[in-house]
Amino acid sequence: MVSALLSDIGGLAKGLKTTFQHLFRPPVTFQYPEVKRPMFPRFRGRHVLRRYENGLERCIGCELCAGVCPAQAIYVEAAENTDEERYSPGERYAKRYEINMLRCIFCGYCQEVCPTEAIVLGHEYELADYDQASFIYTKERLLEPWPPQGAPAAPVR
Repeated sequence: MVSALLSDIGGLAKGLKTTFQHLFRPPVTFQYPEVKRPMFPRFRGRHVLRRYENGLERCIGCELCAGVCPAQAIYVEAAENTDEERYSPGERYAKRYEINMLRCIFCGYCQEVCPTEAIVLGHEYELADYDQASFIYTKERLLEPWPPQGAPAAPVR
């Protein structure tokens, strides 16, 4: 009986010690919308389709990302480039590129398998929306803006 009482008091003392240690530390609070928490370098967030420096799309429509995706969240429809309309430096380009973000598990396989490093998982993590249709990201929504912000426009060849 006495030993049980002493162990309860010892546990209480240990808990109070922990409480008092944290009581005098400054709080770690981010004022969220204004101040965003820094992300780790290997964090996998929203997908981005990258471009080359001259503005051409990196995606060549090989569909490897769609084939390796375990959740089958990626759909790619390829088309042929012509001399009049050139979207990528290769023979083909992704005419239609969609990612269903409701199915995506952010595994990063699409980024690893891409031969041209066209698809990358960036650091954006604010992906909330109000309806299911807006979670299907189309090619226009995924592509990097061109020209980049603050850079002069380069001619597309």
